[in-house]
Amino acid sequence: MAIRSRKTGKPAPRQMAPQGTLARAPKKAAERGIAAAQKSRTNGRPEPWVGRRYLRKEDPRLIQGISHYADDLRLPGMLHCVFVRSPHAYARIAGIHTGAARSSPGVVAVYTASDTKALGVVPCAGALPDLKIPRHPVLAEGHVRHVGEPVAAVIAEDLYQARDAAEKVQVEYDPLPAVVDPEKALAGTNFVHASVKSNQAFTHQLKNGDVDAAFSRADRVVKARFVNQRLAPVSMETRGVVAQYLPGEKTLTVWSSTQIPHLLKTQVALILGVPETHVRVVTPEVGGGFGSKLNVYREEAVVPFAAMQLGRPVKWSESRRENIAATIHGRDQINYVELALKKNGTILGMRARVISDLGAYHQLLTPIIPTLTALLISGCYKIGALQCDVVGVFTNKMATDAYRGAGRPEATYIIERMVDLAARELNLDPAEIRRRNFPKPREYPFATITGITYDSGNYENAMKKALELAGYSRLRARQKDAWKRGKYYGVGLSTYVEICAMGPSTAMPAGGWESGTVRVEPTGKITVLTGASPHGQGQETTFAQIVADIFGLTPDDVNIVHGDTAAVPYGIGTFGSRATAVGGTAMYIAAQKVKAKMAAIAAHLLGEKAAAMNFSAGRVGTKKKSLGFGEVVGAAYVARNLPPGVEPGLEATHFFEPSNFTFPFGTHVVSCEVDAETGHIRIDKYVAVDDCGNVINPLLVEGQIHGGIVQGVSQALFEEVIYNEDGQLVTGTLMDYSMPKAAQVPEFILERTCTPSPVNPMGVKGVGEAGTIASTPAVVNAVCDALRPLGITHIDMPLKPEKVWRAIQQARAAAAS
Repeated sequence: MAIRSRKTGKPAPRQMAPQGTLARAPKKAAERGIAAAQKSRTNGRPEPWVGRRYLRKEDPRLIQGISHYADDLRLPGMLHCVFVRSPHAYARIAGIHTGAARSSPGVVAVYTASDTKALGVVPCAGALPDLKIPRHPVLAEGHVRHVGEPVAAVIAEDLYQARDAAEKVQVEYDPLPAVVDPEKALAGTNFVHASVKSNQAFTHQLKNGDVDAAFSRADRVVKARFVNQRLAPVSMETRGVVAQYLPGEKTLTVWSSTQIPHLLKTQVALILGVPETHVRVVTPEVGGGFGSKLNVYREEAVVPFAAMQLGRPVKWSESRRENIAATIHGRDQINYVELALKKNGTILGMRARVISDLGAYHQLLTPIIPTLTALLISGCYKIGALQCDVVGVFTNKMATDAYRGAGRPEATYIIERMVDLAARELNLDPAEIRRRNFPKPREYPFATITGITYDSGNYENAMKKALELAGYSRLRARQKDAWKRGKYYGVGLSTYVEICAMGPSTAMPAGGWESGTVRVEPTGKITVLTGASPHGQGQETTFAQIVADIFGLTPDDVNIVHGDTAAVPYGIGTFGSRATAVGGTAMYIAAQKVKAKMAAIAAHLLGEKAAAMNFSAGRVGTKKKSLGFGEVVGAAYVARNLPPGVEPGLEATHFFEPSNFTFPFGTHVVSCEVDAETGHIRIDKYVAVDDCGNVINPLLVEGQIHGGIVQGVSQALFEEVIYNEDGQLVTGTLMDYSMPKAAQVPEFILERTCTPSPVNPMGVKGVGEAGTIASTPAVVNAVCDALRPLGITHIDMPLKPEKVWRAIQQARAAAAS
């Protein structure tokens, strides 16, 4: 995949990198450590680490294959777990016969619902007023409700014995009619959960302004129906759980590839009915998650349960087939949308009905995700009135939940497709209609029609830069020429805003704060304990860069510890692009506390004022007199000459509670050519201008955008989880579920604007989901724009060649009739 990036954006404000870079102690090590920093200086000072394209500290161990994932763990006496899963979408369990499996070589135990019925259920954090929460047992009870639902767990001495025995478990099923289509499910009488007696899980309405009046005043009303198809996250590493119970100490340790170790610890304790103080969760290396590991799964309860019952460690590693069938899915919405417009393109009002396919059970955030679609559905635009009705529907499928973007890609797709359709209806340029509806920079903080407040923004500036980079006028000229020659060339825009840095606790189901601890060790090294749980985002690097600037050290002097609930103060975890904006801010404030204490000690030793202390190049003091960093650290720990009232040691913890979310934004521009004879789409150019506030490490920001774009483009063109009319998963392996190849991905041209957030002292916003959110509508807009001469206004994703070809044939047939 060819990638071209441009280093842009404003420099970080001075408070982001207080007075240069730091060095390690003792002295000789410090001199070696600061050598790199001294190679480039700005105004006589070492160049700050924040803002540098600094290679990831994590990468050497990952590239060499010497890091440890859950499946790498080998404990003495460890047993292996294999789950027996339902082959049916919906069926009554008439009987389970485990005798043959129990007598198989190496089998230690076989568990079914009769063994686990005393355990708690899989949790759901949703709290909508009319939300129906059916019982979600750790092993199927009485019925199975989707393909892949676990019915039994086989525990054996090795993996192969467990697999062989699992095949001997005989389950008698009485198949029932599956509920697959969410629209039909709402009107049907076959219920996924008979106890609920409805397939409608919840309704949620967001309404503001006089919607009827807005539509009555409209010169034009644009209507559309969109399908945002179901996706599988398919992280490189599937899920894995290892559990060990020590009966003497009564301690349970769970290793899980999770994004939320502390929340998982709490929930495992609740499900198993053991004191939380006796539970430890450790997150080893995690090979990606994209939100799919922001959850509490059945297996994370069954494996520890088995370990406690048997007194031996137990491991379960998910196969790829299990991963696609029994790890959460993303998206899966049907949207009916109307936009009320003036002739000049001003958006007066919007109506939307969002039908969200939730699957058979609620996972942790299943009912919450579609409400985020309503919250962001107004996008970058000033809209006078809005009504969005969200309906959650039970079907006989795996649950949907957070997948990269989590409700916001769906919202952006809705509004960006509608704005393009409006431009077409009004014969306006797609860029111009967007510009006319943007809020102005002076209007920030900007209160949206959905009830949230955007922190900062300059949408027109980002769009202008993207159009210039893309050569927008030349692309339009090329399009006209192509159309004259019977070729189909299109240009698509997507101007997006997303909600990140999840977030204020008042808006979160389980707290929105984050913890950070900074400790300067007696040797002068720094240990950071963060409640965030990175799994590919690079916080071991960016957090070290931030702390290095605060103390005048190098990133190599800073060690980031995360993912161990026995070592790290309670935290919320990593999701929703919150790790740096929330977790990083907690660490930043804790570091400033430690720095202030060191400044007081240094000033006391030097006979100066604390405010005059400067941390730079491994020394603390003023230009005239200073102490080595290690000398100040030593004084803090030896504690023979401390200022009055100052305690020994150098450690501080801070729990940061943000006052608001942050709202990154940007513009993506795509040009493409569609082959009318094959339906094949070739992306000609991809330009992305994103604004994530201040940038800690441009290299990592660009990496996040690259990955996000690929996932979004893949949704637009390739990916789709398909269940047939019987509820069978027909895309259950990577032979059937399409993933993007390098040759299918275009070259990226990346730029940035910089609009710092006022929500946190670092001015950062978040970037983990930006590419995914922006890219999907940009690609679809480009394809539909290319096919405009044929009268084609919309094709639902994924835009596979056969689907595009059929749309072209139908349009030509209609024109000829």
